[in-house]
Amino acid sequence: KIAPAEGTEKPLSAVYQETRLDNRWLDLRVPANAAIMRLQSGVCRLFRNSLHTQGFTEIHTPKLIAGESEGGSEVFRTDYFGKSACLAQSPQLYKQMAMAADMGRVYEIGPVFRAEKSNTRRHLCEFTGLDLEMEIKEHYDEAILVIHNMFKEIFTGLESDYSTELSAVRKQYTSEPVRFTDKACVLHWNEGMEMLEADGQSPDRLGDLTGALELRLGELVALKYSTDFFFLDRYPSAVRPFYTMPYPEDNRYTNSYDVFIRGQEICSGAQRVHEPALLEAQIKEKGMPLEPLADYLKAMKHVAPPHAGAGIGLERVVFLYLGLDNVRKASMFPRDPNRCAP
Repeated sequence: KIAPAEGTEKPLSAVYQETRLDNRWLDLRVPANAAIMRLQSGVCRLFRNSLHTQGFTEIHTPKLIAGESEGGSEVFRTDYFGKSACLAQSPQLYKQMAMAADMGRVYEIGPVFRAEKSNTRRHLCEFTGLDLEMEIKEHYDEAILVIHNMFKEIFTGLESDYSTELSAVRKQYTSEPVRFTDKACVLHWNEGMEMLEADGQSPDRLGDLTGALELRLGELVALKYSTDFFFLDRYPSAVRPFYTMPYPEDNRYTNSYDVFIRGQEICSGAQRVHEPALLEAQIKEKGMPLEPLADYLKAMKHVAPPHAGAGIGLERVVFLYLGLDNVRKASMFPRDPNRCAP
């Protein structure tokens, strides 16, 4: 509407994103932006309802922790009465401790902190995590089934229960409902790499996918399987965390999976290592010290059942489902490397 108004008696002025975010309370008066926040709430409600009906218990884990939750340098450190602490990168280790506590199936909705200097349209330094963890009996496909059913309920619930909000957003940001299959569409890593290579791409079979390759794979999957929503499993071990269970037929790969909407990742998960000796070996292999993980290792030594789970970024789900141009539009008061206010 801005371009056609130029040269008329009442031209419209563009208000840039930084100005909008500096005055976010006013920006949220825009009907589309207010609707985005209600849809974000809807995703949480549908996530919670789906997992409750599948026998999960909601938990609340600490966000101030000693050491680092998953290792690495991407943590916000702070002083904790003279001792070192950090803001949790995820509830991962506590979810696994819940498995050692025989809680069976758990989930959490809570803040996640990442000290990544990523000034991209899809990264935030603080976001809301939708996390789940569950005991498995035979195979991590059991977790994939739960995750698939949960996302199906979110997608259908948004379209049926939030049609007014979706209409308001879609007047400003073009999007279509996400297409999904009735049963989970799961590509194994090598199948995905073969599809990319047949398309003339050159993926690193033992490395991670670039954003461009993920988008292209999403396009190829959509053409072949008529779905915007799919799982890619058996990621290389080099690009997965220390607690990821190796693929039993080839330990260069893992029993892990990512979930994609239109070629962009919204969820990462895996079967976890529940065997203490293997867990310690993988921690050492990643070059990490054992001491900061002593309590976590103790919980695994007290016996945990085989288990798997996933972590989902709420804002990223909303951002991609609605076809927004920036994840900051899906956050009420976003935090990135250049913004810690308002």
